[in-house]
This record gives sequence, C-alpha cells and structure tokens, in this order.
Amino acid sequence: MNYPQVLTRYKAWADDLILSVLSPLPEAVLSAPRSIVFGSLIRTINHSRAMDHVWKCHLLGVPHGLSSRNPEDFPTIRELAEDQRRMDAWYVDYADSISDTELVEPVEFEFIGGGAGRMSRRDILLHVVNHTTYHRGHVAAMLYDLNITPPTTDLPVFLRQHPLDS
Repeated sequence: MNYPQVLTRYKAWADDLILSVLSPLPEAVLSAPRSIVFGSLIRTINHSRAMDHVWKCHLLGVPHGLSSRNPEDFPTIRELAEDQRRMDAWYVDYADSISDTELVEPVEFEFIGGGAGRMSRRDILLHVVNHTTYHRGHVAAMLYDLNITPPTTDLPVFLRQHPLDS
C-alpha cells in the first residue's frame, strides 16, 4: 500500500471519529459563535468539506463552483457528515485507483483567492489530508472549551488500530 492510500484511509477514519462526536450536538452548539477563523464548529467542518470538494474537482479537472473558502450557507450536521463520509470514500477510491505515474502528474488550477497553482496529484492528496488534520485540531480545541474530550485522531493511533500491508 502506498502513502496516498494509507493517508486517505487515515483521513476517513479521523474524520469519522470527529463527526461521530459532533453529530449528536445541538445545532445551537454547533453554530454558536467561536473565536476561530471560520466562526463556529459547523462552519469549520464545512470549510474542510468544501475544500475537499475543491481539490476533488481540481483532480478531476472540473469546475468546483465555489467563490469563497468559507461558504455562507452550510448544511445540517447530519447532511454534512453524510457528504464528508462520501467524500472521504471518494478519496480512498481515488488513491486506490491512481497509478504511481499518475501520482506525479502535475495538475494546474486556479486558487479561490486568485492566482494560478500547480501541484502533483500526490501533493494534492497530501495537502487534503494535512489540511483536514489542521482543522480537526481547531475542532478539538472548541470541543475542549465545551468540556467535551475529543477523540484521539493521531496517525500512530490509526496505524496501531488498522495495521496495513506495506
């Protein structure tokens, strides 16, 4: 198994753990203003999901349709969790289906904030995993503020719980 395959599985596992903690919380708690760049728990999770969508579209070479990294509209936590789990499954399938040659192919795209970008498919997958990890840290901090202990989503914990073939 190559690193993109391992990392996309890790991302799906970690996202599922966080979503399982967030899903039972009342909408008022999820949308309550927080001093974080995206303004609330649900908007932080929605940002991660939206950016997963953007990078998926870049990998597929299709328009993503977003003009902001922080969309004003966001779904319910149930809809968001379902969509994120589908998105994570897509990334796992994508990592499973792409060849080593395709992984190093460059993808040209336009950043939402403007400007041209170019990254290999492998680097895009790494960024998607890393970006979500970063924002799960924000979510964990907000959960601690609510006296809720977040799940441990570290890569070594995933690897211990899910031994993968080399």
